[in-house]
Amino acid sequence: MEIRSFLAFDLPEGIRDTVSRISSELMPLLPGARWVRAGNIHLTIVFLGQIPESSIEDITGLAKSTCDRYGAFDIALKGVGVFSGVRNPRVLWVGLQADLERMSHFRNALQRKLGAFGVREEKRPFRPHLTLCRFRKGARGGAPLAEILDTYKDLSGPFYRLQRLFLFKSDLTPGGSIYTELAQWPLSGTR
Repeated sequence: MEIRSFLAFDLPEGIRDTVSRISSELMPLLPGARWVRAGNIHLTIVFLGQIPESSIEDITGLAKSTCDRYGAFDIALKGVGVFSGVRNPRVLWVGLQADLERMSHFRNALQRKLGAFGVREEKRPFRPHLTLCRFRKGARGGAPLAEILDTYKDLSGPFYRLQRLFLFKSDLTPGGSIYTELAQWPLSGTR
């Protein structure tokens, strides 16, 4: 049996509260978008996709060994943006500021180890973000989306510490995704 899964950081309460407030403010302005429930928003590090359930133990061992080498990450909110541009938006997101170089090394170390399980390595540079909503194919952003981006371009907040990496299972349902925690590891290293 295969399960759909991903490695991610759960959000600190202060960031989750701010993201929830922003989602509530923006939902009425973009009624055609598919909004992510605030409780489901995580900072995804590696999307594993469909993996055999029999591989979970090996994957958790590899993830733990990586977490044993890296220390905690500090993150803060930084603006709101959109993938694919205002004219043909795909994803509306909240940006994050962090030690991007170190976080990229962490992601890449995980990806290299997980390649043996069929996990595809993401080649694009790591851009940590929190997905607020996805737009339907062919959606046009126009003036309302441009105004949102302008209003929230300077969004910021205090830094929070991410101290644990989680493995989540994702079950897709008509009402949205349901995430179940399968494992977690502290970031206990010095790298």
